[in-house]
Amino acid sequence: MARNRPVGCSGDPRYLEIPNVLRTRPITTLIALLLITVPAVGQTDKIPADQLKADFEALYTGLASAHFDLYANRSKEEYDTEFEAALAQLDTSLTRQQASVVFQRFAAFGNVAHARIDYDRADFEAYRANGGKILPLALRIVDGRSYVGENYSGNEDLKTGSEIVSINGRPMPDWLALTARNVSADTPYIAHSLLEFLFPMYLWLEEGPIDSFELELRDGAKGTKRITLAALNREQIEANREASDETFALDSTTREAAMLDGGVAYLRPGPFYNAEKPETPWDNRKFVRFIDESFESFLDAGATRLVVDLRQNPGGDNSFSDPMVAWFADEPFSFASAFRVRSSTEARASNQARLDANPGMTEGASVFFAERYAETPLGDTFEYPIPKTAPRDGKRFDGEVYVLIDRHSYSNAVTVAALVQDYGFGVILGEKTSDMATTYGAMETFSLPATGLVVGFPKAHIVRPSGELRTDGVTPDVPIRSPIVPATNDVVLEAALKYIAEAS
Repeated sequence: MARNRPVGCSGDPRYLEIPNVLRTRPITTLIALLLITVPAVGQTDKIPADQLKADFEALYTGLASAHFDLYANRSKEEYDTEFEAALAQLDTSLTRQQASVVFQRFAAFGNVAHARIDYDRADFEAYRANGGKILPLALRIVDGRSYVGENYSGNEDLKTGSEIVSINGRPMPDWLALTARNVSADTPYIAHSLLEFLFPMYLWLEEGPIDSFELELRDGAKGTKRITLAALNREQIEANREASDETFALDSTTREAAMLDGGVAYLRPGPFYNAEKPETPWDNRKFVRFIDESFESFLDAGATRLVVDLRQNPGGDNSFSDPMVAWFADEPFSFASAFRVRSSTEARASNQARLDANPGMTEGASVFFAERYAETPLGDTFEYPIPKTAPRDGKRFDGEVYVLIDRHSYSNAVTVAALVQDYGFGVILGEKTSDMATTYGAMETFSLPATGLVVGFPKAHIVRPSGELRTDGVTPDVPIRSPIVPATNDVVLEAALKYIAEAS
């Protein structure tokens, strides 16, 4: 199946999997476009210091060569200072996993999500599997302030929604900064959105096992109070979770189409990839059938307004989302106004590896890239032409369109929201996305020789349809704040429907 979008574009997944580290079952929020080969170096084998230093130098050299703009957010002087400080610490042998932490912190230093070394959680998972205990909470982080989003401690004195002022005497802003240094993210907002899933894991990574946690909580007009929580293992957390009160939660994999009151059609398209068959992630045929049947049913029911719910959506590819948008678009559209690619040795090699793995490939983005790399001097850029998608022929939905987003709308879900907003196809409701609409993306990879670590880098600058060059998320036309404390019902959707009813 041909794909309209080049491999590694703005809709690329950020992480293979973002786990809910408190539970036994992971939340798969984003999938990988690239297959990463596991190196031969074992988890416990030590890599000599001289080889680590050589790899660290190769990391910096490779990023400087391959990254579309390594110094977009940090100056060369800042990078050099950070590099020298980290290099000086590599004076002893480390395991591959230990090295990956040091190297990732340097990759994350530039505040670009697609420059990264994905954290190998083997040590953490082994710790958990052997009864290891962690902080039994999930955070909710709003405007840099931390709240108890989910409480699996079993301590009834700890209420969800309570603001956490400090943990074990350290202020929460300091904890957020310490743990966020492990996360490649363009802004603190996106780093915090990821830490809502990952904070207990990165807390363990930074501090090791901790037996108990003293939480200082803000208690309104009463000032602050302190509660001590015991660290819990996986089984204890799961038991407390099962015993907790049921609250509303969105499922990132759900695909749903329904008619609501007042002639409002509700569409939750789910991931823009084949989540049902991960072995063929880009086979969109079943998804397109679902979309077509959904809109046919909406039209038959006389729908005049449509809500497209992209909250908690992991994204995917525009070969899925374009057929959906084409049902209500009133002019040709594309996911970006510009797609500029930097020519580098690393990008060429990564692209060639893809071609070598598919020897019959004679057309498509990778073939185009190979041709342009061959004629573009290293360090120069070229444009990737983005075809426009036409509105659907025949039946179309011509009613009012509303798109619902939140901080956990990622990747191609952000792209869809941006193009709907920029082309004027509909009204955006909800919470500003933490992921970017204009971004450094189109991630490719290179490997380091001694450690075998795979380094991701953005080869392109992808600009949203409006032409806005500033790296930023999608700001809703109508803000609806997500609740800090999970409710028993979908209060955000209810608020959206109330606005729609009043606006009609």
